[in-house]
Amino acid sequence: MFSQHSFDFLNSLAVNNDREWFKANQQQYEDQVRTPALQFIEAMQGPILGLSPRFTAVAKKVGGSLMRPQRDSRFSKDKTPYKTNVGIQFKHFQAKDVHAPGFYVHIANDECFIAAGIWHPESKDLNAIRHCIDENPNAYQKALTQLSQAGFELTGDSLIRPPRGFDKHHPMIDELRRKDFIAIKPVSSEQVCQADFIEFCTQEYQHTRALMAYLCFALDLDF
Repeated sequence: MFSQHSFDFLNSLAVNNDREWFKANQQQYEDQVRTPALQFIEAMQGPILGLSPRFTAVAKKVGGSLMRPQRDSRFSKDKTPYKTNVGIQFKHFQAKDVHAPGFYVHIANDECFIAAGIWHPESKDLNAIRHCIDENPNAYQKALTQLSQAGFELTGDSLIRPPRGFDKHHPMIDELRRKDFIAIKPVSSEQVCQADFIEFCTQEYQHTRALMAYLCFALDLDF
């Protein structure tokens, strides 16, 4: 699984973020980052199915739960080619891309966290979630309470103004203004490297089930 070597490699990559260096150190990436990540994903298959049979943990180098190391820098001023973090997403089996409900693990030198929810949903899905909150506020509030009590925080971008069709005095206006519905809990690099990290993630994700079930309900997805 993950070790201090994984973080050391990410640190070296941050200092030497170019294709030639990465190519010369490809084996180190395989041994210290990708292989531990794939082992982690494989070990999470049972726990993820236990949370919901609709979510997948796919231990593949490409096209599975492990996000690719290459950055998409087409629309960014930062043209460095590689991410200096490890991103793992356990997506809903009907998901087309990362903009879908999922459980997430983020590992980097500057921060590590586990998360659950939906990031940057397309406007149709975002609208569906907002209308669901408007019509079913109690179940949503219960999910938020569970998250808060377990040390998760709902984060992400929000609109400055109320979304179209909603009154600025709506009792749930702060929630309706959200553009992301991601619950995040910080973890330390030491926790990531411990032998019980699988058990830790499994236990913590239990606190996010109500949110995930709610989002799936809002989007007419099975949970």
